[in-house]
Amino acid sequence: MLLSLIEHADGQHRCSWCGSSTEYIHYHDHEWGMPVIDDRRLFEKIILEGFQSGLSWLTILRKREAFREAFTGFDFEKIACFDQAKVTRLLSNVKIVRHRGKINSTINNAKRACELLNQYGSLAAYFWRYEPEKHQRPKKITPEVLAGLTQSAESLALSKDLKKRGFTFVGPTTMYAFMQSVGIVNDHLEGCNAGQRVHAARSGFKRPF
Repeated sequence: MLLSLIEHADGQHRCSWCGSSTEYIHYHDHEWGMPVIDDRRLFEKIILEGFQSGLSWLTILRKREAFREAFTGFDFEKIACFDQAKVTRLLSNVKIVRHRGKINSTINNAKRACELLNQYGSLAAYFWRYEPEKHQRPKKITPEVLAGLTQSAESLALSKDLKKRGFTFVGPTTMYAFMQSVGIVNDHLEGCNAGQRVHAARSGFKRPF
């Protein structure tokens, strides 16, 4: 079934994937697609997208505050110093997703993020290099178009480069979801009220180049 717009009781038209969950609706209205340049938030999103693999995003949203507490507010310079004793403690934390591979990946990716920071000055300057040109984007995001947007040439290129740099859990589909979430692309459906706010935010957004 194709995703479409739904009208909620408040009169707002939203992408139907957010359903009736208050957590999803808040995320849809205030985060998804809004342009992000804060390095910690970018690192948080790329890590949580990796943790989401095999799970629902709603599960991750409901555990996000616990993730933030466990991973020092996603301060990647601190996470890069986590040792195996810290991994053991994280594996006993019932409030997060206790997956050894993903926890070790987070520490590894934090080290790689520090390298990106040294090379580009910020994670934002690196990630926003992969924003597609306007002419490469669909003219309208319809349900049919959105159904086919699971990855893109840019997410493939980003995934390939991150893997070359040693990042893990950064496949092209995961990277496209990351790009959607941090506003590198705006994939709200045509007519979505939140999508119009995202478009306005992107219009006045200064790319961190």
